[in-house]
Amino acid sequence: MSLGHGRHYLSIPGPSVMPDRVLQAMHQAAPNIYEGALYETVEGMLPDLKRVARTNGEVALYICNGHGVWEAALTNALSRGDRILALNTGRFVALWADMAQKIGVEVDLLDFGKASPVDLDQVEAKLKADSQYHYRAILVAQTDTASSVRNDISALGALIKSTGHPALLMVDCMASLACDVFEMDAWGVDVMMAGSQKGLMTPPGLAFLYLNERGMEARERADLVTPYWDVRPRVKPDVFYEYFFGTAPTHHLFGLREALTMLLEEEGLEQVWARHAKLSQAVWAAFEAWSMGSAIRLNIKDRRYRSHSVTSISMEAPHGTELRKWTEQRAGVTLGLGIGMAQPDDPARHGYFRVAHMGHVNAHMTLGMLGVLDAGFKALKVPHGDGALEAASRILSEA
Repeated sequence: MSLGHGRHYLSIPGPSVMPDRVLQAMHQAAPNIYEGALYETVEGMLPDLKRVARTNGEVALYICNGHGVWEAALTNALSRGDRILALNTGRFVALWADMAQKIGVEVDLLDFGKASPVDLDQVEAKLKADSQYHYRAILVAQTDTASSVRNDISALGALIKSTGHPALLMVDCMASLACDVFEMDAWGVDVMMAGSQKGLMTPPGLAFLYLNERGMEARERADLVTPYWDVRPRVKPDVFYEYFFGTAPTHHLFGLREALTMLLEEEGLEQVWARHAKLSQAVWAAFEAWSMGSAIRLNIKDRRYRSHSVTSISMEAPHGTELRKWTEQRAGVTLGLGIGMAQPDDPARHGYFRVAHMGHVNAHMTLGMLGVLDAGFKALKVPHGDGALEAASRILSEA
């Protein structure tokens, strides 16, 4: 018997749960794309997008996913033959670095494994050894969606500044913007990219490229850019269509406008950050209880480096895959695949899964998801510790 009928809960790390208000804002007829209210909506939204990133720099909008805005970031900042340093803490910076290589950029990759944050000592050694300043940029993700590690971007920015190295700091915030604290200007981030479908609670299809003054200066020497990806007309358009290099993504914009209002004007960004932190702590407390005397493990051991938007879990194979199937088919909760933790043909991949706690998520949704997991462990006879729901409830009961 399935108990999954009713409102389904998508607990994957993007696309995240979309508020009814965002969906309703999109449910309207197509607007005039040549003048009027749409123009005012976009121009009014740009300052709010900058507020989310805590920057006075520029922001460009692209009709694409994260891979698209990776290319936008690379092509607007780099030239063929440039060398960069890529800091991989899971899966996604390695993919970003591979893209850089394919378009003619030389890459030095520091790989810190699938369960550890960036080692700042290794980065410092690399930068000090680069006395001729060959590195044009440093690539890093604030949160790697596969491993769920959360890197200390503030400390990394301070380290780069202390060495005097001129490399651009380029940060992937796809899984962290509007979930984790991020201070673009204060932390010395030059280029940042993010998307609409995670913390910003809007369907996939919009992406954002942020650049400070140094980032915009880099565009002037970059020779990789093509007309569609060129950031300059997008941040200072002569005519409206240049914001998007063509027809505006009208209904995504309607939804994003509503999401930004909810995040900034109604809840407040600091409260959004605090909510994500509290909900993630409840998730961790539950898994820590389940892990007692069992093979269930949080991928990131040190709480300081755990993401506030997604948590990666391992257990004995094939329990991870079996649990995902049970929760979706029997209880109406979809969990995330454990991507990048094992090769596709390795049976061990069936021991990984991910839980998202990003975007439009609250206490009862989190407790409900954890309750379904507890039921799934029992139904599948997966060995697990006791007291998980009590531990999570205790966290949420604290002020």
